[in-house]
Amino acid sequence: MARSKSILGEARQIERAVALIELGARLQVLESETELSYERLLRLYKEVAGRSPSKGQLPFSTDWFMTWQPNIHASLFLNVHEYLNKVAALEEIDAVIKAYRLYLEQVQAQGLEPMLSVTRAWRLVKFVDNGMLTMTRCSSCGGHFVTHPHEIARHYVCGLCNPPARAGKGRAAGALRLGALADEADDAVDAVDAVIPEALAPPDPEALATAAAYLSGLGLRAPARSGSLPA
Repeated sequence: MARSKSILGEARQIERAVALIELGARLQVLESETELSYERLLRLYKEVAGRSPSKGQLPFSTDWFMTWQPNIHASLFLNVHEYLNKVAALEEIDAVIKAYRLYLEQVQAQGLEPMLSVTRAWRLVKFVDNGMLTMTRCSSCGGHFVTHPHEIARHYVCGLCNPPARAGKGRAAGALRLGALADEADDAVDAVDAVIPEALAPPDPEALATAAAYLSGLGLRAPARSGSLPA
């Protein structure tokens, strides 16, 4: 019996490693989140990705997440991640994988380039867990965005409500970005509905009703949907 558990456990470790490699994770992430040896991970990486893993240190600074567009992308991912943690009993790395896949789906559906790599997404969750970053509510739109932990919440205004002048052609570009993310948020309701039945067994109608919380990072309400989310 112990032998079967060991085989199943190893299979699960390999499955996670393959998922991370397919999403573009660095080898250091695999070493941290699986119990497979370095040699096996290296062989697996070459087999799945068809190349050797990139070398060098992982990104370690929190400053990248504070710049304008990266902050919006990171906030979108983190809102999805926190929502999944509330409604489903997932191990941390599985929540990162599912949240990152949803993030990719919504960004790519709008024809936008994803700015957040899975390695940075994984690092972002670690930063939040260690108290180096947090989520702060925008005093203008009410959405929750990635900030430093000592941000004064009462006066905080997000990059969507107050885009920098250098953002494309001034504030007009910021307004276009906001419109794109609004459309993205509408489409995301369908994605969340698809995730909940998979993550919860059986599906909890109350949890489905709270799917609008997923959109809170953008300060938007979910559209009215019959039989799924309340208006």
